[in-house]
Amino acid sequence: MKVLFIGDIVGRPGRRVLARMLPGLRRELSVDFTIANGENSAGGFGITRETFEEIVAAGVDVVTGGNHTWQAREVSTLLDGELRLLRPANYPAGAPGRGAGVFRPSGGRGGAAVGVVNLEGRIFMEPLDSPFRIGRELVERLRQETPVLVIDMHAEATSEKTALGWYLDGRVSAVVGTHTHVQTADERILPGGTAFITDAGMTGPRDSIIGMGREEVLQRFLAQLPARFSVAVGPAQLNAVLLDVDERTGRARGIQRVTRMEGEGAGPEGEDSPERPRKE
Repeated sequence: MKVLFIGDIVGRPGRRVLARMLPGLRRELSVDFTIANGENSAGGFGITRETFEEIVAAGVDVVTGGNHTWQAREVSTLLDGELRLLRPANYPAGAPGRGAGVFRPSGGRGGAAVGVVNLEGRIFMEPLDSPFRIGRELVERLRQETPVLVIDMHAEATSEKTALGWYLDGRVSAVVGTHTHVQTADERILPGGTAFITDAGMTGPRDSIIGMGREEVLQRFLAQLPARFSVAVGPAQLNAVLLDVDERTGRARGIQRVTRMEGEGAGPEGEDSPERPRKE
């Protein structure tokens, strides 16, 4: 089966390019199941019910999260109520929502069930529970329901993502990194049959600094003072990876980077709400 994993969706430009391109991509690549990281879909930081529903309406089956998942006030209710929305599983017990699940393709499409696990790294990030221990426990449980398992490892350090790939090699179909918004060129299938890539990239404004306005970010680096960031405007890109998985064994047969760009004539569009820039 073919699983498309879409890199971090950033703000309105990311949602726009997703809605425009995903239906065609599904047909072109014969996609059976789609996963997208949506933690930056609302104003560049967080996810809301509105942005979640836009992502699902575009054709995404499961939306994963990360450290920015918690930004919007409504997210606790959203996480508790939406089975197709995941947050990192290694947050402490009592956190809203869930970090893993087994899903069927939406819209009556056939194909095997897909287990999805969302994890968050700890290097340069929050001191959470071990993604290695929690991930292993969840994988062993989900393997009782389906052999097709995909991990979203939302982490800063490339070493931590790579280590998780090797740790789960042969136990899952794929480990896909998110968070850094830069698509890496190290896609491969590990010896045990697990597809791996350090980062799937970003679905959002192309002419930006990892999704944010260039001038604001440059000012932060130049002045070393707090700055308010907002999502950049202009043409957007879609970054993803296409996974080819044997649905009988769960072993990956292929992994391919996917990049699509909006045309130069698309014209700039502003972000969701100018009053919501993020102070960093």
